[in-house]
Amino acid sequence: MKTTPDLTGAAWRKSSYSDGGDDNCVEVADGLVTTIPVRDSKNPAGPALFFPTGVWSAFIRTVKAGRLGSTSN
Repeated sequence: MKTTPDLTGAAWRKSSYSDGGDDNCVEVADGLVTTIPVRDSKNPAGPALFFPTGVWSAFIRTVKAGRLGSTSN
């Protein structure tokens, strides 16, 4: 049976890659061992996405290496 981690009291932080404005921020909660929760800062009571720590680490390495395409509109 899968269970959703209890995020009550989680310490959320805004991504350093967010633009700094209130309209476009992703928040991440640290401190869980096997999963990384991610949410939209505009909807803190809304759902969070959960990523396995290894997958999240690979994503962060890719972002830091600049290997993602441009997202300009």
